[in-house]
Amino acid sequence: MRFLNLLYSLWCAFWFVGLFLLLFPFFYLFLQREEWKPYAHWLNRFWGKLFFPIVGIPFRVEYRYQPDPKKVYVFCANHFSYMDIACMGVILKNYYAFVGKSQIKKVPLFGYMFAKLHIQVDRNVSNSRAYSLAKALRTLASGRSVVIFPEGGIVTNNPPKMHYPFKDGAFTMAIQQQVPIVPISLLNNYKILPDKKKMRMHRMTLRAIVHPPIETKGLTQADLGWLKEETFRVIDSELSKQQIPEQL
Repeated sequence: MRFLNLLYSLWCAFWFVGLFLLLFPFFYLFLQREEWKPYAHWLNRFWGKLFFPIVGIPFRVEYRYQPDPKKVYVFCANHFSYMDIACMGVILKNYYAFVGKSQIKKVPLFGYMFAKLHIQVDRNVSNSRAYSLAKALRTLASGRSVVIFPEGGIVTNNPPKMHYPFKDGAFTMAIQQQVPIVPISLLNNYKILPDKKKMRMHRMTLRAIVHPPIETKGLTQADLGWLKEETFRVIDSELSKQQIPEQL
């Protein structure tokens, strides 16, 4: 079984990298001008639409709310696996920017795309959080949504239990721009691609829930604590009660 799992993981890695390399010339072209970047984002979604069926991972997404692609949101999801980043383009139709670690830009080619298209945070630099927050606020003001993992990275030691408490950034920006928070529960990505030293893929149905939005109109920074707690409660309630099937 271990040998078969290794072969499957290598197969997934081949297609993960191969598809990206095939599309990279188009990524590079579309990243040269600001007005072309939505096409680069579309390519990201197209990559996911190809990759997951090829490696035999179907999606089962429960949309308790269907986000309007023309509206702006702050999407907040739990973060237990690197698969969380890859799957968002399949789950969401909105044009969005990730808020993620600046270390990603060190990855050849993929890092270039991430740095050009998304928002970086360097947690080792004192003013990086303020800079990324300012950039995220400008992104929301321009009509583009933001996807953020409010745990602050893959930091929990016991998935599916989230790290507590959430960081403030997602909720600060949502309140300042008066845009809704949309919680997302990623139910079993940590089983598909566990965050371990030896990274291995496991074939099963990827499951997620997109929750109804939490409105921020009329809220002030005095409501930040409540907003954090409510978002945590919504995501965690599903992580705690869902029974995840182990295989297709």
